[in-house]
Amino acid sequence: MEIAENAALVVVDVQKGFEEAGFWGPRNNPAADDNIAALIDVWQSTGRPVVFVRHDSPKPQSPLRPGYAGNDLKEYVAERRGKGAGAELFLTKTVNSAFLGTPDLGAWLTAEGIGQVVVIGIQTNMCVETTARMGGNLGYDVVVPYDATYTFDLEGPFGWRRSAEEVAQASAVSLHGGGFARVVTTEEVVGAAG
Repeated sequence: MEIAENAALVVVDVQKGFEEAGFWGPRNNPAADDNIAALIDVWQSTGRPVVFVRHDSPKPQSPLRPGYAGNDLKEYVAERRGKGAGAELFLTKTVNSAFLGTPDLGAWLTAEGIGQVVVIGIQTNMCVETTARMGGNLGYDVVVPYDATYTFDLEGPFGWRRSAEEVAQASAVSLHGGGFARVVTTEEVVGAAG
């Protein structure tokens, strides 16, 4: 695997509100936070650009709503902001895709000459997947380290209910099998970027 010298790490919605298990339910990938931290550290130590994304939910009951403590980035992410040698962008969004946030992610990537993005964060099947899909559609080389993402159990139509792991695996299969992104491991990315 090749990770470009200027590949952008897009850290999606790693926010305190996702710790509220009573709201979200059971999750998968218990090591995801450690893997997210490790990837940020590698990016910052090698001077690569990092994009920090925060979801400002318009839903009044959401743990991610502005003005509520859950809207804040998790401590380990917040303390890493501004610490890297490379370019850094902070953007907010109210929908799933980081490409539809403020400031404009696509315009920033173009201005920086970036063609490869590595997408990590929360939730695998929601904002991570939507950002990765849009990135693929826009022509970026998208990499998703699966174990640096996580999600929660989910109920869909017809009373269908899937565990967090089943939902995350389905998301990974769609991204990888559909050609939107290469789904890999954190270890593979760290090895290629370090």
